[in-house]
Amino acid sequence: MPIIKETSVKESTLESIGKQMMIAARTAPKGKGKDTLEMMLLVGNEINLLSDKLFKMGEELDVDFYKRDANNLKESGAVLLIGTEIKTLGLNEICQLCGFDNCKEKEKHPNTPCVFNTSDLNIAIGSAVSLAADLRVDNRIMFSLGKAALEMKLFEKDIKIAFGIPISATSKNPFFDRKK
Repeated sequence: MPIIKETSVKESTLESIGKQMMIAARTAPKGKGKDTLEMMLLVGNEINLLSDKLFKMGEELDVDFYKRDANNLKESGAVLLIGTEIKTLGLNEICQLCGFDNCKEKEKHPNTPCVFNTSDLNIAIGSAVSLAADLRVDNRIMFSLGKAALEMKLFEKDIKIAFGIPISATSKNPFFDRKK
């Protein structure tokens, strides 16, 4: 019987868990059954590219926590990126949760999300991180990673709101036990 050491399976296990997180997010309930989400998993050098972009944004915008988050990415074995388009669901006058009288009025404001877009995104993120927690991998939801992914134009759809969820398997959670 072969001996399997943690160091030889950690990377592939984190990638596998990231793939499972995508499925958990995909199968989460969606408002009116319409899917406005897009997601992808970054591994290997793709994580470094995202980290470099986020660090550069931190320097350009003078935002220290962007630089901190960029450094945290180096402790990740995989990063789930998940975002949503901004599309109305056609509920019109029966909804008005976006603050407009109907979907036609909301569509005159293309950068205002339909409340269901962000709700669906949040439910999907919750499903993904719940699975990660069940599998005991460290993770954290970071809007900074989503901002960097949007800047890099990684999404194929017209994604307007995105978050990143790095996952790691270390003795200390690098996304919570971090230096300021």
